[in-house]
Amino acid sequence: MTDTLPPEGAETKPAKAPPKDHLRESLLRKAGLTPAQIEEALLEEHESGQQLDQILIAKNFLTEPKTLEMFGDMLGLEYLDSLEGIGVPDDFIQGVPVQFARTHALIAISDEGDVVRVASHRPLDVQPMDDLATLMGRELEAVLAPRAQIANLINRAYRHKADGVDEALQDVKDTDIISIAENIQESEDLLDANKAPVIKLVNMLLFQALKLRASDIHLQPFGDRLQVRMRIDGVLYDMESVPRRAQEAIVSRVKVMGQMDIAERRLPQDGRASIRIGDGDVDVRISTVPVAGGERIVFRILDKTTKVYSLDDIGLDEDAERTIRRYINYSHGIIFVTGPTGSGKTTTLYACLDAINAPSLNILTIEDPVEYNLAGISQVQVNTKKGLTFAAGLRSFLRQDPDVMMVGEVRDNETADIAIRAALTGHLVFSTVHTNDSSSTVSRLIDIGVEPYLVSSSLLCIIAQRLLRTLCPNCTEQIEPNKQQRFFLEDLKLSPDMFEDGKLTIGKGCDECFRSGFAGRTAIYEVMPIDTVVQEQIINKATASQIKRAALERGLRTLRMDGVNKLLTGQTTPEEVLRVTQLDIT
Repeated sequence: MTDTLPPEGAETKPAKAPPKDHLRESLLRKAGLTPAQIEEALLEEHESGQQLDQILIAKNFLTEPKTLEMFGDMLGLEYLDSLEGIGVPDDFIQGVPVQFARTHALIAISDEGDVVRVASHRPLDVQPMDDLATLMGRELEAVLAPRAQIANLINRAYRHKADGVDEALQDVKDTDIISIAENIQESEDLLDANKAPVIKLVNMLLFQALKLRASDIHLQPFGDRLQVRMRIDGVLYDMESVPRRAQEAIVSRVKVMGQMDIAERRLPQDGRASIRIGDGDVDVRISTVPVAGGERIVFRILDKTTKVYSLDDIGLDEDAERTIRRYINYSHGIIFVTGPTGSGKTTTLYACLDAINAPSLNILTIEDPVEYNLAGISQVQVNTKKGLTFAAGLRSFLRQDPDVMMVGEVRDNETADIAIRAALTGHLVFSTVHTNDSSSTVSRLIDIGVEPYLVSSSLLCIIAQRLLRTLCPNCTEQIEPNKQQRFFLEDLKLSPDMFEDGKLTIGKGCDECFRSGFAGRTAIYEVMPIDTVVQEQIINKATASQIKRAALERGLRTLRMDGVNKLLTGQTTPEEVLRVTQLDIT
């Protein structure tokens, strides 16, 4: 086979060179690029029509921050490496659709009155900014920021946009039940508005719950309506009422989300779903129960976008925090956190794990469910149907060379026995148990069958806790206590003269806090170290009240005492302290 030669007189054309742009060449040379990289970047810009900044990042010639800084200098634009703590103007959120903001990665970061400052990661792409200026009818000033920072700020801003639940309700038709099972994705984005009305309605209810920091949503059927209720800061509030005609469609939609049997209406069912708000995932546990008038639905919301709190943030006083930090750094033993459901036990456990998390430690957890993702820690989800119980998981952990283990809950003798024996064989174990106070935990362990000598030798510390509603910062005022409030103060062994000017701080109620006067919660703690006195009492089978009385004599601060301390510092009310600590014995 012979090579094909070009006809005589023909010339082989060289590769097409990009037009010389001395400004760009000079810029790229200052950025430290080689002549070959400069030529390659300019050639691709000329041939593909792509923006030069995107080419530099795509080819890994420069990092995104370096590229943005360079073009910021050239164009006279400010560069911000972080958008944390920045508030987005309301005009932008209400006037610009989330799809536009996310498609073009544009978000307003301040309103200066005559001009709106908008963050972008595309310094050379001016068309979207022109479209945004037309959409808002305002003059814009561009600021450069990394794409990830802009995406996070968009997600944070639009989580707080006005709901649209009423709008979705207007669109609900009886025929919508036909379309609800179509195109259900494993993880759905709540901010996607292109959904059928019933799907949109359920998404908006979930979205509203997340916006209001609700832990649960209840859908309760009545004769003429489906009542929506939300648990916020531990208290249920009535929300919208959904028309009765939409009930069946909503129940079916929820069952599809939770991968439950749509046809089964006579038996309780449980399911779970994963939903998405922007880049953040939220797990939803769904329970249905047949009641008179239909099926009752409860969603339990586990927002994984919520940050993991540190020990400094969870409401511990100085002495309690010092005690806990001492014990979580032990090499072996068991630490129990105790309290009723919804008292913040898991948050405290995560704060403890976060405080000791280090590359030198192998930390394993088994939970039901995994509520937050902790970097560097291996977390296992309980799966009872497949035989993965707390006890089975804990037993397998012992073969994984662990330093620290966390067991979501000690529910039975088998789990308690394995956890305590692990603590005795050189492992630090964290777990929870449902009891009223710290001393009752000892009795509970012995009641479920653990030998007193094992409890005595393995226990390091017991932390009892409750969640206390804190006053709404928007509507606090100081008042002279009335007759009823004086009775409450007497129950707490307090008097008005113990407060500044003899006045109580209360929340009078506003739109921000549902007229409750409260917004957010803090924890109150009772931290009982297991010292030699308690160890001897356990061996001698002392009762919980005997253990507690002796601990009080040695300086134990009870839940009620911690609640009173937060009352005296103006964080809450006497009624709230009494409500939360009603079973506390002082």
